[in-house]
Amino acid sequence: MALNSMREIFRQMEQERLAFWEVVLAYDVEERQVSPEESKAKMLLTWQAMQDAADAYTGQRRSVSGLVGGDGMKMRQYNLRGESMLGEYVSSVIAEALSMAESNACMRRIVAAPTAGACGVLPAVLLPLELTQRQVLEALYTASGIGAVIASRASIAGASGGCQAEIGTASAMAAGALVAIRGGSGAQIGHAVAMALKNLMGLICDPVAGLVEVPCVKRNVIGAVNAISAADMAMAGIQSRIGVDEVIEAMGQVGRRMPVEFRETALGGLAATPTGKAVKERMQKAQNR
Repeated sequence: MALNSMREIFRQMEQERLAFWEVVLAYDVEERQVSPEESKAKMLLTWQAMQDAADAYTGQRRSVSGLVGGDGMKMRQYNLRGESMLGEYVSSVIAEALSMAESNACMRRIVAAPTAGACGVLPAVLLPLELTQRQVLEALYTASGIGAVIASRASIAGASGGCQAEIGTASAMAAGALVAIRGGSGAQIGHAVAMALKNLMGLICDPVAGLVEVPCVKRNVIGAVNAISAADMAMAGIQSRIGVDEVIEAMGQVGRRMPVEFRETALGGLAATPTGKAVKERMQKAQNR
């Protein structure tokens, strides 16, 4: 058994009458030669690390470059003042995504989901919810399975596939996780994943000065909100006209054809703007002192 296609997971679900997350759990048990209890315990440690990272955020830290820090707290305070144009849940998701991604830029402990640069997306959509332990496991195993398939069929690295491979994958993982904990079917999980990926297909990786800060932190917000919209559409019965495995493969093809300037080299996009170049020059001067 291998997690190399969504179709294979759906087949396992039907043949063995398992939920999506249970297929992924069975794979982990087989792959790592552990018991189901040991696998679940490790996954719950991952969840605890996400919670700890969120609880440890104060908004006081700044990244070494000075480009990142404090925005998560600004969003939290904005929400508390009741000024957000969004509902309480989405407003909280935005604040969590900023906070977690900032924590990564400020060298705090986070959970790569699937990468450090995209660490804010999955916890952002889950932390504001009051989840049972079972729902946590359903969400994280579902997300893990989706990430594994995308890694197998396409890419989860900005250097090889652009930001669509990092934020896009994280968004797809989060969308599928939300559908799972809301009782969606395997097909609905697939549609949510497909729509989330399609919405971010072609997104380049253009970190200013080569740092995982700008525009990376704010893109975590876009990935999280995109995940919610894709999950809601899937739960409403809206379907992706292109099958999920085909979407994943298309994303991989787009990434492979993407010019090198747009794959984490800091040679194109925002990194190549006058301001982006000035930041890089300032950072180089500071390092040479």
